[in-house]
Amino acid sequence: MTSGKSGPRRLSIFGSTGSIGQNTLDVVKHLGGRENFEISVLTGNENVDLLAQQARAAGARLAVTASESHYEALKGALSGSGIAVAAGQSGLMEAADLDADWVMAAIVGTAGLAPTLAAARKGADIALANKECLVSAGDLFVESVRRCGGKLLPVDSEHNAIFQVLEENQRHAVERIILTASGGPFRNASLEEMAGVNVETARAHPNWSMGLKISIDSASMFNKALEMIEAKHLFGLAPDQIEVIVHPQSVIHSMVGYTDGSVLAQLGAPDMRTAIGYALAHPRRPNLPIERLDFAKLARLDFEAPDEARFPALRLARLAMTRGGVQGAVLNAAKEVALEAFIAGRLSFLAMADVTETVMDQLVDVPDAATMDDVFAVDQEARQRAAALVAIREKAA
Repeated sequence: MTSGKSGPRRLSIFGSTGSIGQNTLDVVKHLGGRENFEISVLTGNENVDLLAQQARAAGARLAVTASESHYEALKGALSGSGIAVAAGQSGLMEAADLDADWVMAAIVGTAGLAPTLAAARKGADIALANKECLVSAGDLFVESVRRCGGKLLPVDSEHNAIFQVLEENQRHAVERIILTASGGPFRNASLEEMAGVNVETARAHPNWSMGLKISIDSASMFNKALEMIEAKHLFGLAPDQIEVIVHPQSVIHSMVGYTDGSVLAQLGAPDMRTAIGYALAHPRRPNLPIERLDFAKLARLDFEAPDEARFPALRLARLAMTRGGVQGAVLNAAKEVALEAFIAGRLSFLAMADVTETVMDQLVDVPDAATMDDVFAVDQEARQRAAALVAIREKAA
């Protein structure tokens, strides 16, 4: 499991206390732990007890909480361990500056953009689970990874599936990719039923165990919208080459269609450790304790076209890709504000897409982003406009 250098591979895990981060540490343990890997840094947010526990168990050099108000708590929890402690955005950037061969980028939201880009610029291989790096700053991010010599290894199950079955010497023959979607908890719900759903209903994903925000993104298919934009940047595709199909069993994680009519699919149990392990051991396939598929028990695999009337996020993704420029950043920022408003009970489930589309239309003529500062500027502008729209809707309700 070494990278060709002497000694263990140096890993940094950004977002170690989330579901992706916890699964990454589990994969590391199964693949030899400290014998094969050295943990440079672990970062988390407010769950400092878990972060400290992880840091001690892994022997991390540095532990970072993104919440400055939790610095003292983390410092106390790691007292006497010899593990350095940092906090806030400056702490995340300090983490990104540590030497690492492989970085798991699993910080949720735009907070993960700057540290992940900084790690990429140091030449590390980036296992990408942060959607915003590509949705908000795709061209800048991909170019930084390419220029600095690292590999970009997708961790989202759908993109990882494509990565596994996209034959490198046949890229010219790729006709389309098909991203699968479970359909979430509202696959069969009517618009009227979806209009009145609450947070607890929206977070109840039928197949995957995920955090609150990503579960709601899945229920609205905004997660699939972001994945469509990510796929465009990851695989160099045109918008009309990216399809979405609803597949309730979540056994086929995605497919690649070729010009000879062949379609290659990657199948597996809905377990994120498969994608994480493939990204960590690439180009080898590791031995992992993942449930093996029993096709006789599966019996059937179902597919259906997504209903963009009930899930308008998919249409907004195509709009953002067609318009180009900073529309991905605008979509993501407005969606995040709308999502927070829904969680707080200030906005209805279906209104999240309405707010997002209005902000996209308002900022359609913003110039392309040449730097990360440009990306952050349009991100803030979109957030402010989305917040204003939420306030207007709340007042009118």
